[in-house]
Amino acid sequence: MRIVNWNVNSARTRVDRMVDFLIRHDVDVLAVQETKCRDDQFPYERFREIGYEVAHFGLSQWNGVAIISRVGIEDVQTSFPGQPGFDKDPGAEQAIEARAIGAGCGGVRVWSLYVPNGREIADPHYDYKLRWLFALRNHVADVLRANPEEKMILLGDFNIAPTDQDVWDISAFEGHTHVTEPERAAFQQLIEAGLTETSPGPGTFTYWDYKGARFLKGEGMRIDFQLATPALTADHTFVDVEERGGKGASDHAPVIVDYSV
Repeated sequence: MRIVNWNVNSARTRVDRMVDFLIRHDVDVLAVQETKCRDDQFPYERFREIGYEVAHFGLSQWNGVAIISRVGIEDVQTSFPGQPGFDKDPGAEQAIEARAIGAGCGGVRVWSLYVPNGREIADPHYDYKLRWLFALRNHVADVLRANPEEKMILLGDFNIAPTDQDVWDISAFEGHTHVTEPERAAFQQLIEAGLTETSPGPGTFTYWDYKGARFLKGEGMRIDFQLATPALTADHTFVDVEERGGKGASDHAPVIVDYSV
């Protein structure tokens, strides 16, 4: 089963690229992040025309996640147990954001995840990011405790560079999010909860900022991942870097993994 994660940075803007990508790479399941639209705005029909089902969760022009599958979509969830919400006003309702969607796809539980960015280290969003990841770790541990043979993949934009090799120049990130020890520890706790990283390893970038001609300079980051339970084996994995280089591309490249299921 070929499973892909891709932060498309607007599904409506890049629907043609998404459809072409699915056909070109013969994809079974595509987990999408940053669709940037409400449920009623998502271009479902374009994917149905080529044989895919869609589950989407979007509340506004921000965030938004989707699962696009040709091997079925069952038991859709739009949050994981314990997932915290956020509002910049601590006195307001901390509402769940459109950052997670899970579904059964061909016998595999797929979670498309858009982990909070964190913004700045002193920002409440940074604490929210850590709490979000901690709750996700607890969910993984609970699932594997209940069924060690569970076939589950967490994939998407994690907004964390786990090692210094995962950014073009670690000195450029001093005092910034994505590379701090608490964030890296939270990522490692997902591994310790029983997951295996099945996407390409350190030094294989998946994101290049639009600003500063980062892509042309090779100044990227590895922040998009697939983490799978032990019941799943990855046979082949790569990043479609060429997709990032095309006209009108997202600032993220698709991460492609083939699994034995």
